Amino acid sequence: MANTKEHKESLDFVYDFYVKMKRNNINLAYEGEITHQITKAFTSLAETNMAREEDPSSVQKKVFHVMVECLQNISKHSEGNANESAKDGRGIFMVSKAATEYNVTTGNIIKNANVEKLRSILENVNKQDKDGLNKLYKQQMREGSISDRGGAGLGFIDIARKTGQKLLYSFLTIDSVNSFFVLTSTISRIKE
Repeated sequence: MANTKEHKESLDFVYDFYVKMKRNNINLAYEGEITHQITKAFTSLAETNMAREEDPSSVQKKVFHVMVECLQNISKHSEGNANESAKDGRGIFMVSKAATEYNVTTGNIIKNANVEKLRSILENVNKQDKDGLNKLYKQQMREGSISDRGGAGLGFIDIARKTGQKLLYSFLTIDSVNSFFVLTSTISRIKE
């Protein structure tokens, strides 16, 4: 294969990406359509990886739970479909592992019109303690307005309940219509 400028740039990109993944302890990274099959594959890969690390089963269960909730969030709520008839969402999904924690990070496109409502939900979840999260979860189950796309914020509440951690999030403006929503959930590797 001829070593063209484009080929060299591609090789440089791959190597830079590899270095950044290693530096940030990213074990798994994916960009694309999120389907049920993709979710099953990711949980299987994570299970194999965590078994090698001998993480406690309680930690593994939390990581699986958070992964599934985050992937379902992308699948149901992403605005990134090129094909409007596609029922699965598009986004980015990463799992990183440090000495004391796992981080599950997702990113997907959302409409700017939905940013403030989502920010309000996330801020409300983050200001709750354990008892507050349990009450909020029960309240949402009873009174929440669940749309045809799901949840009323139940997934976020559930992640915060399971992890005992605040949700880290950001909204990056893409243009006048869309933003990129990034969510990071942290799961302690220390057995409680």
